[in-house]
Amino acid sequence: MSNTKNKIDFFSSPKVDQVGTLDRIDRITSRSIKDETKLQGLKLALNMVDLTTLEGADTENKVRQLCNKAQHLHDAYPGLPTVAAVCVYPNFVKTAKQCLQGSRINVASVATAFPSGQSSLEVKLLDVKIATDAGAEEIDMVISRGKFHEGEYNFVFDEIATIKEACGKSRLKVILETGELGSFDKVRKASDIAILAGADFIKTSTGKISPAATLPVTLVMLEAIKDYYYKTGIQVGMKPAGGISNSKLALQYLMLVKETLGAAWLTNQWFRFGASSLANDLLMQIVKQQTGVYQSKDYFSKD
Repeated sequence: MSNTKNKIDFFSSPKVDQVGTLDRIDRITSRSIKDETKLQGLKLALNMVDLTTLEGADTENKVRQLCNKAQHLHDAYPGLPTVAAVCVYPNFVKTAKQCLQGSRINVASVATAFPSGQSSLEVKLLDVKIATDAGAEEIDMVISRGKFHEGEYNFVFDEIATIKEACGKSRLKVILETGELGSFDKVRKASDIAILAGADFIKTSTGKISPAATLPVTLVMLEAIKDYYYKTGIQVGMKPAGGISNSKLALQYLMLVKETLGAAWLTNQWFRFGASSLANDLLMQIVKQQTGVYQSKDYFSKD
């Protein structure tokens, strides 16, 4: 770890071409997609969704209901893919594991004093331990944005690396909370630090502040993943989260991933959407594509 830490002391992330970044996004969002390709994309996106409930009023029954939805998205249309994971607080992991037993849906848990990240390392490690001991296959941690803004990059790196070690076999998603970072250059810097520290995924947002995920910010993060892959041959996943509520936008994200990283990232092992409300819109559009009849929101459960 010491050699990597020394590299971070002198590490300089490349500057982000803001004009070029926005131009690429303009070209992505101006495209149209053929119906057959659209249906494939909609199903692919659905399989990449992390259904999430992260509210103070969460109950075991609400978690059970969410897990039931994850396994029965729309039984009237068999053959639909499942979502990738259900994401809950650490104290609900055991409930989610029981409900999802026998399925291929993972249980993810937020940790490290989510969403603020404002706590001691000891508390954050305990948070992770509670989740992993209960069986969480994935941990979503938040970085210490205050330390990042103070230029304490080694602190941020060390904390991520320590959490990664505590995760054991569980995959680690590192949330940058890009809406609090302030610039594309800072997003790139935070992405590089998280990747070097061992993140299995980098994730835009907690979904608790605005702005959350955006296409330009996601492109900056994808470029960091691409550069790291070219240098090391190691894949790192990407998860935009928050603010992605419609199918058209989800398909634009998939195009962006395909053109930046390639088809190898177009699986839920390497790309996720943190957007529970997206699932229903994807279902509506899939059924519309298959039947030609527009679906009402009332035909789908909210959670």
